[in-house]
Amino acid sequence: MAKDEAQADSARRKMVVESIVEGRKMEAYAEHRTKEMNVCWICNAICYRKTPGRHVGDKWICIDCLRQLKETLDTLDEWEEELAMQKEARTQLDSDLG
Repeated sequence: MAKDEAQADSARRKMVVESIVEGRKMEAYAEHRTKEMNVCWICNAICYRKTPGRHVGDKWICIDCLRQLKETLDTLDEWEEELAMQKEARTQLDSDLG
């Protein structure tokens, strides 16, 4: 019975040591890859493999923010027309009431 306990204890220690070694390997890998990671200046996301980014000027922007910016710019004409109509309506309302 004592022999079984000693073997179980030895197996647990081996698992703990393996876990610590794997953890240190992951830390070393993360430190190594940190040089390739950048932070999006708009949303602070980490630009790496899952979320790629582009260097624009002296800042980085992630693909998600770039897509939102493109969508906004693509609909800019509609947005400006809507704002002009609102301004025109306000002007007409002011002149009718004034």
